[in-house]
Amino acid sequence: MNFQQWFIFFLILQVIHFLGTWKLYVKAGRKSWEAIVPIYNAVILMQIINRPKWWVILLFIPIINLLMFPVVWVETIRSFGKNSTTDTVLVILTLGLYIYYVNYMLDVNYIENRSLKPRTAAGEWVSSIVFAIVAATLVHTYFMQPYTIPTSSLEKSLLIGDFLFVSKFHYGARVPMTTVAAPMVHDTLPIIHTKSYLFSDDRSKKNTSWLNKLQLPYMRIPGIQKIKQNDIVVFNQPADTLKDMNDFHPDRNYYKPIDKKTNLVKRCVGLPGDSLAIVDGYVYINGKKNVLPDRAKLQFFYEADTDGKQLNANMLRNRYHVREGGRLQNGNYLLNLADDDVEKIKNNPDIKSLVRKVEPKGKGEDVFPRIPGLGWNTDNFGPIYIPKKGATVKLDKKSLPFYKRVIAEYENNDLKVNGDDILINGKKADSYTFKQDYYWMMGDNRQNSLDARYWGYVPFDHVVGKPVFIWLSWNSDGKGIDKIRWERMFTTVGGSGKPVSYFYYFLAAVALIYGFNKFRKFKKERS
Repeated sequence: MNFQQWFIFFLILQVIHFLGTWKLYVKAGRKSWEAIVPIYNAVILMQIINRPKWWVILLFIPIINLLMFPVVWVETIRSFGKNSTTDTVLVILTLGLYIYYVNYMLDVNYIENRSLKPRTAAGEWVSSIVFAIVAATLVHTYFMQPYTIPTSSLEKSLLIGDFLFVSKFHYGARVPMTTVAAPMVHDTLPIIHTKSYLFSDDRSKKNTSWLNKLQLPYMRIPGIQKIKQNDIVVFNQPADTLKDMNDFHPDRNYYKPIDKKTNLVKRCVGLPGDSLAIVDGYVYINGKKNVLPDRAKLQFFYEADTDGKQLNANMLRNRYHVREGGRLQNGNYLLNLADDDVEKIKNNPDIKSLVRKVEPKGKGEDVFPRIPGLGWNTDNFGPIYIPKKGATVKLDKKSLPFYKRVIAEYENNDLKVNGDDILINGKKADSYTFKQDYYWMMGDNRQNSLDARYWGYVPFDHVVGKPVFIWLSWNSDGKGIDKIRWERMFTTVGGSGKPVSYFYYFLAAVALIYGFNKFRKFKKERS
């Protein structure tokens, strides 16, 4: 729904609220008209149920409000003496409509100074759990989200098994568009492995299904910085057509809302308005070779000639940090190496020669924008223009493949081609002006990364946040206590030089807080 449709929907909810509660407002000593004035009626309701006025803010925050509405329904009927478990269950199962029954059919009295403390231990436990979930969801959605590194596309900078905190506020927290969804999970519910949100998956019905009309328009809270060259960014995969994150079965007829597309983490090597090319695996921006931060380590595949000798797998993994590769049919080894590891492994007496594998220019692959005649591949690609908000490009049948998905899918235009004519929203077009910024995201593991070379530009409305902190790093190849990479715990993602662990500072802070609380409790008991 657009903003106008959501406003009408909001007004309808105000009428429903008024019809179901106006008598209760009167019994609480208020005026009946106070039940219909938008926002003001919520403030008055908080006074009636004896809850803080700032709760009203929570009622207007997407996802958070799904948790708060049942709480307010329960608090409302309890303010009029309906405290039984049956009353609580009924008001939740009827989505608050049980209040109509209380309002019109029962002769209830307002309890002005009712106790807000739960009557049972179970009730206190449930209350604590609910508000813990509300607080965690608020932080997860708008401030900081935990994230796990699942692949080796940023190997050396970020490792498989790194657990990150991703900042939502650096680039601006995106307001959830999918309004009916489980809190603090992405597209799939754990254990039962079903979809975590209500939405029509059928691409042909994406704009007609009533479920999809519950989507909020794209909105983002202003951030504190813009995406910079070489930033590591978490984003939703633009071309995602997976039914869930754990089941890789692409299907272009399967549609997912933006905020439920698969989360990926890559390095932003190209900014809006840049001209980007890849030459022998190296990225060039506006004609200049892109220089990565010192912590970033580019990796390429090398063919190692061992003259028939067998290399020790443990030696490769532990001494040279080789995690990917294998034996080739010619007896040589294919090794995935960073530059500093190349120099080390060249000194191994069992290796006769080491040659970097590069697909030559003109040998085409199935890469973006999938025009066979271009002869582009993952090692030699472009040049290509990265769309910038407000910029205008010429459109013809030659340039259209580069921007087709941008125009039709990312910017929601009706795009048709009739012979040599390009029609946008029914009108003939020979140019197009972009509505938002786009970025080019790639992995440092250059020849083993599924990135923009395959699916193109990343729209800014797909950006999730900026990884800032590694709070845990789990090495599945380790044993016992060595499964934890202790040197990576509580290290920053950005910065220069060798990462520094702040783990012991964290432990010291926890100990100080714990000791202070114990001392304060002891002092309170003595007084």
